Amino acid sequence: METVARLRRAFERLMEAIVVLLMVALATLIVVAVIYRKLGDSFAWYDEVASIMLAWLTYYGAALAAAKRAHIGFEGLVEGVNPRLGVVMVLIGEVVVIGFFAVLAWTGWTVLQVLAGDTLVSLTWVPVQLTQSVIPIGAGLFIIGQLLSLPEVLRKVLAGEKHNAEIDYERLEHLDDEDDPEGDTLGRPAGAEVRR
Repeated sequence: METVARLRRAFERLMEAIVVLLMVALATLIVVAVIYRKLGDSFAWYDEVASIMLAWLTYYGAALAAAKRAHIGFEGLVEGVNPRLGVVMVLIGEVVVIGFFAVLAWTGWTVLQVLAGDTLVSLTWVPVQLTQSVIPIGAGLFIIGQLLSLPEVLRKVLAGEKHNAEIDYERLEHLDDEDDPEGDTLGRPAGAEVRR
C-alpha cells in the first residue's frame, strides 16, 4: 500500500509539472502573439497551436484530477450505505470510468492511424499524429491516475471516512459577521445561533 501511495505522489508531481509547463507555455504564447498582432506582425500559426495546447492541458489536467480524485462525483451515495455496499458501488464506478477511458484510448489510437501523413495547416512540418496523440496518451494517464488513487478510496470507504469536507459552521459564522454586520447573506440575522 505504501508503494502505491509513493507511486501516486510521484504521478501527481509529474502531472502537476506537465500541467504547469503547458499553462505557462500557453499563456506565454498568447501574450506574445497578442503583442505581435498589436505591432502589426501577427503569427499565422499561433491560433492553431494555442488550441492544440489547450486540448493537451485539458487531457493532462484531467489525469491529474483523476489521481487527486478531484472530478465531480457522488461520494454522498457511497457514504450513505454500509461499507461493503460502498466498496461494490466504488468498484462498479471504477469499471465504468476505466472502461470509458479504455475505449477512448483505443479509439484515439485508431484515429492516429487514420491521420498518418497529415500535417498542421499553418505548420506543415508538424504531424497531426503528434498533436492528436494526446487523446490515447491522456486516456491512458487518466486510467493510471484512477488506479493509483483507488486503494486510498477503498480504504476510506471501508473505514467509513467521509470524502466530503464538513462545513465549519463557526468559521462560516465568523466570515458572515465580517461581511455583513447588519444581517446575514445566508438568510440568518446577525448574531443568530448556528445549529450543528
